[in-house]
Amino acid sequence: MVRITEDLVRRRAEHNNCEIFSLEEISLHQQDIEKLEYLDKWCRDLKILYLQNNLIPKIENVGKLKKLEYLNVALNNIERIENLEGCEELRKLDLTANFIGELSSIEALKHNIHLKELFLVGNPCTEFEGYRQFVVATLHQLKCLDSKQIERSERIQALQNYPEVKKKIREQEQAYLLKRAREKEEAQRRMQKRRDKKQNQMESKHGFDRPDCLQEKEKHQAERGEEQESQRTVEDDEDKRFWEEPTPYTPESRLETHRYMEEKRRAKENVRESKKKEKPLWTLVTAEGKVLNVNAPKLHFSLKDDEENNQIILDLAVYRHLDTSLLDIDVQPTYVRVMVKGKPFQLVLPEEVKPDSSSAKRSQTTGHLVISMPKAKEIILPQQKVATSVKHSDCNTLQKNARRSRQVEKLEVDPSKYSFPDITKIIQEKERIGLGPIKLQPEKTTETKNSYVDFENNKDVPPLI
Repeated sequence: MVRITEDLVRRRAEHNNCEIFSLEEISLHQQDIEKLEYLDKWCRDLKILYLQNNLIPKIENVGKLKKLEYLNVALNNIERIENLEGCEELRKLDLTANFIGELSSIEALKHNIHLKELFLVGNPCTEFEGYRQFVVATLHQLKCLDSKQIERSERIQALQNYPEVKKKIREQEQAYLLKRAREKEEAQRRMQKRRDKKQNQMESKHGFDRPDCLQEKEKHQAERGEEQESQRTVEDDEDKRFWEEPTPYTPESRLETHRYMEEKRRAKENVRESKKKEKPLWTLVTAEGKVLNVNAPKLHFSLKDDEENNQIILDLAVYRHLDTSLLDIDVQPTYVRVMVKGKPFQLVLPEEVKPDSSSAKRSQTTGHLVISMPKAKEIILPQQKVATSVKHSDCNTLQKNARRSRQVEKLEVDPSKYSFPDITKIIQEKERIGLGPIKLQPEKTTETKNSYVDFENNKDVPPLI
């Protein structure tokens, strides 16, 4: 049974910032509500109230809504118009497709002096002879009945024939009430029959668990699969029989249909929940010890053999927005296993790897998981030999440079290898030709040059500096 709760009202009041005390309009349609309550206490300022397509059997708890102008309770189980005297501002009332058979109950709307529109289409009372005349003559404030304007001439004629029409309406009401009493008895009998049938089914199911029936249970244990299939066919037959069985359109049959559908829905939900709880056991390793390839999360992947770095690289296309804490990586010498949200991804490796030296990284752009696993067997490639020869040549050059540096550091005073510069030839004086003060300088004579003609260079004598 669905009740009107504060949480439901707040969820339906999103247009009013989820505030219910100042709410002026609310829609509670198609909520399977079976009782109208609490709205007159929580939402005193309501002006528009939508309650169509529910299971409300009675109009109640709306008398304190003084500002209510429009009430829509179409497609419900209402059988009588009542408890609307307090709705002083009520202007429009929609009772389409209900079960109103007491047409005389509209006299309760005489106090709603502002009521202008009334909808009673689809109710049993609309089949009564003189229905429209009775309503028009009873409610003087009405301007429109069942989407049809009430003319002045129609009202005058209805008032003239009102006593006769009222008598006919009373007689038809009594006949309808007797019919409804029979329908209620039949509905109760049908419901009791269905309950007894369910009780018998439950007892038959529990009977297999009794000690008297243990032998029968063992006998039928092998045929349990066939029994389940037969049970499904029986349920399908019952479902088909329920929908094909002709039943009168009454509030009881409507409520019974709703509860039947609710039971079916709950049964399906229970089956789904049981399937979710029963997690499948993944066979990752056989009984013989053979490791299997498993891709439960159904992810794309690629396995590359990096010969240059002597390692195996696994690129797993993990979901981009999946949190890294939901990943569990286990690298073994012969296989790698990644748990993605509890679902295993396992891959057998072509060669043995070093689990301790393996590393895992995740891309921040694509979310892919890259696992680098060095191989257990080290391979010496030709490129590595060239690299070693280059290293040897580098060592030779370093040794030569060290020797040269050592030779430069030694002090050698061999005059044959190193000669001192001639100081006299550092500055070569040119003959100056000019005027002015330059002529005042003493001119050099050639006698000085002649003085060095007879000079003898003795190597044993050090230079005169």
